[in-house]
Amino acid sequence: MIQFIIELPGIESIKDKRRVVQSLKVKLQRRYRLSVSEVDLQDSFSFAQIGAAYVSNSRQFGESVLQKVVRFVEDEVPGRIHDVQIHSEQY
Repeated sequence: MIQFIIELPGIESIKDKRRVVQSLKVKLQRRYRLSVSEVDLQDSFSFAQIGAAYVSNSRQFGESVLQKVVRFVEDEVPGRIHDVQIHSEQY
């Protein structure tokens, strides 16, 4: 599981924010096969909190995918990424 906050400078409406967040969610779902959702800060213009989950039979591989997600978001989103949390569980 990964969770992070994106700072979105220059966004002036919830509609603009939703467009950016939706685009990011679709890209993450298609590229990395993640389950993705905006989990908090829905009413904020400048911030979005995104959560995503990835299931793998290898903890190492799963964590490497989530690290790639962080780099991808840093490159793709026109803002800064804050408070990145990666959590792995093995059953």
